[in-house]
Amino acid sequence: MTGRYGDLDYPKLTKRSLAFGVGLFLIGAVGEGLIHATGMQVPGWEERLLVDMEFLGTAIALLSPFVFGIFLPLTE
Repeated sequence: MTGRYGDLDYPKLTKRSLAFGVGLFLIGAVGEGLIHATGMQVPGWEERLLVDMEFLGTAIALLSPFVFGIFLPLTE
């Protein structure tokens, strides 16, 4: 029987979105660290992109367990 939002696998969605958020954060953090450790000169938009990846990854990693693990299953 399908639910209100279709046939969604909530545990899988929660794990994948959490991993996506952590991955975004790690790419941004490692990129920033490498830039500063090696003293590379990069354009401002690249540094801003890496910082945005860190913030967005943190937000996704913190919100995805609530949305896909708690909120959506309870509203079905």
